[in-house]
Amino acid sequence: MDWMVAASSVAAVFMGIGALIVRMRAARKPTSAKKIIMPPLFMSTGALMFLFPAFRVTGLELLEATAVGMIFSLLLIKTSNFEIRHESIYLKRSKAFPIILLSLLIIRILGKLVLSTTIDIGELGGMFFILAFAMIVPWRIAMYRQYTKLKRQLPNKTTAAAQLKTPLT
Repeated sequence: MDWMVAASSVAAVFMGIGALIVRMRAARKPTSAKKIIMPPLFMSTGALMFLFPAFRVTGLELLEATAVGMIFSLLLIKTSNFEIRHESIYLKRSKAFPIILLSLLIIRILGKLVLSTTIDIGELGGMFFILAFAMIVPWRIAMYRQYTKLKRQLPNKTTAAAQLKTPLT
């Protein structure tokens, strides 16, 4: 089973690097509510793993993973901010975000190495899914709330267009 822990840790490193690259590229283009909401929705399909007994966790493990995920989400929330540029909303680049993301990845890998000696690999996989989901959902909710606040500050394009078409009398 040691090779499974090592393989999943290597996969986690590549996924973390991928997430970092995607996040850096996302800051170059305007964001939308859809771009904020879709990742947790897509990730939620991973909960199908719990149909298989090997991935099921106890109530205590569920609470522990959820609590740790929500604590980790606070770091992501603090480093995710938006700004208005060129009448669009952009994700602000944060110098701390890559450091925090890599730190969370290292903590995750170390946690997996320690916990894999006492918890079955399937249960551990379920716990880390719950941790990740409990981290991304509050983070994306906070991002969405911040996005909608900024969106209200943008000039309403449909109102402006209607005003332009209205004949002056």
